Amino acid sequence: MKTIMISLLIAATLSGGSIYDFKVEGLDGNNIDFSKYKGQKILIVNTASKCGLTPQFEGLESLYKKYKGKLVIIGFPANNFAGQEPRTNSEIQEFCKQNYGVTFPMADKVSVKGDDTHALYKYLKEQATLKGFDDPVIWNFGKFLINENGELIATFSPKVKPMSEEILKYLN
Repeated sequence: MKTIMISLLIAATLSGGSIYDFKVEGLDGNNIDFSKYKGQKILIVNTASKCGLTPQFEGLESLYKKYKGKLVIIGFPANNFAGQEPRTNSEIQEFCKQNYGVTFPMADKVSVKGDDTHALYKYLKEQATLKGFDDPVIWNFGKFLINENGELIATFSPKVKPMSEEILKYLN
């Protein structure tokens, strides 16, 4: 037990930082500065435009509109699963707006697994492990929910739809 506690303490110390330390490039050319979202919940989702789960964009947009001001959704296009995000950043932006009316922030395409995993996703996975949550990045549309204080409070598998009770219970 003592060894486990020491290991957790070391892991927490090494992880350091905060979600609010991250800034990423957005598809629209502007920076997405996570510190601007203090006081709101943040739902971070890895996305792909050629996936069977791509219609979740519709639910994500509905969720974003319903809880605007209380919740921000940030999409992270990634081509890590079966090449289902082959588009360029500008093509992804056009696809999301044209097909799903996406208005929530979308980051530039990143890697969410493997040797080239984006630093934010390394951080999120580390936090999930420390809190005993499942890693939701097993396919496109895995979700991390951050509370108003910048703490990871839940992860959701790709199959969990954005407007599901599993997610809504954290927002109501």
